[in-house]
Amino acid sequence: MTEPVFPETVATLGCRLNLAESETIRTMLAGAPGHTVVVNSCAVTAEAVRQSRRAVRRLRRDNPDARLIVTGCAATIDPAGFGAMPEVDAVVLNPAKMMPQTWQAPARPNAAPSVHHTRAFVPVQTGCDHACTFCIIPAGRGASVSSPIADVIRRIDAHLAHGACEVVLTGVDVTGWGADLPGAPRFGDLVAAILLAFPALPRLRLSSLDGVEIDDHLFEILTGETRVMPHVHLSLQSGDDMVLKRMKRRHSRGQAVDLVERLIARRPDIAIGADLIAGFPTETDAMHANNLSLIAAARIVHGHIFPYSPRPGTPAARMPQVDPVIVRARAAQLRASVAQARAGWLQTLVGSPREVLAECDGTGHSGEFAGYRLPMGTIAGQLVTLTPTTVSEGLLA
Repeated sequence: MTEPVFPETVATLGCRLNLAESETIRTMLAGAPGHTVVVNSCAVTAEAVRQSRRAVRRLRRDNPDARLIVTGCAATIDPAGFGAMPEVDAVVLNPAKMMPQTWQAPARPNAAPSVHHTRAFVPVQTGCDHACTFCIIPAGRGASVSSPIADVIRRIDAHLAHGACEVVLTGVDVTGWGADLPGAPRFGDLVAAILLAFPALPRLRLSSLDGVEIDDHLFEILTGETRVMPHVHLSLQSGDDMVLKRMKRRHSRGQAVDLVERLIARRPDIAIGADLIAGFPTETDAMHANNLSLIAAARIVHGHIFPYSPRPGTPAARMPQVDPVIVRARAAQLRASVAQARAGWLQTLVGSPREVLAECDGTGHSGEFAGYRLPMGTIAGQLVTLTPTTVSEGLLA
């Protein structure tokens, strides 16, 4: 009898941290008995929870005889709800999902996936010590827990041995890394240690940063170290000061804009990304206008736009809500504004040579995270220099 083929062992929803953890789970499952499929769920929005449930149902349809386990933030926040789904055999809470014994697998905590990846996502911390009023994630991840530098170095070394050319540092609150470790090192100390340990590593990318945590050391690395990619994604959330206060964010609009100006003044090729929430409770038309205008003021060309959705148990869920129809309309306006800013930015790259990391699907990304279509025959993992003569010729919108 032909052995069944299970192309998808782990379905991943949500953030890059989940993606990195899914790769570790997939590696541990390779040593586990029987056939198990996993949904690594997300709870950042109500839509993310719905998508997680849809993934459970789809994976069960595709794998009727497998053991189906749900883990991740949505399952940790609502284990009874996910456990009651008829498709689910078990729920694994976040604190247990990185333990080999959970998956009955050999203990290989620093093993990298056996498949080849050009870009390796390496988690350096999980959890969050802040209390943004809209955010449910601390309920799913708990307090901030940092990985010691030696552990991060070992993980990166394993990924590089499997052919990774770019490392992306991920976490729930990556700039909060180190506060719980002896001596309370800062995130810049970790980045510097990685660069020192791997002088041949060509590309190091940092995931979403909290601007208030970018101290002088990290600022110097972002603007002066060419191996750190010129792509800074900031957790901004809003461009209105009153909304930021009601979110319990730790920065003002002016501070965010000033940070961007200083970054670009020191390193002009830096591309700015940002998370923005549309329709936060109490948001007026004027507050939305401030949010919209932040895209130009902060030079945002990589925008992650989230329509606000109330998360049960969070303070923002008890605030006066904006009509969902208005929320969706405001989100559409924000996306359109980012798309316009991005189109103009891509046009500035025409005729300019960029080093692009080739990926497996015939595309690649420059250091600024601009997408490129690659020439036929380009091998995944190669760093190639491309100079498109038009946006449509080489750059992806």
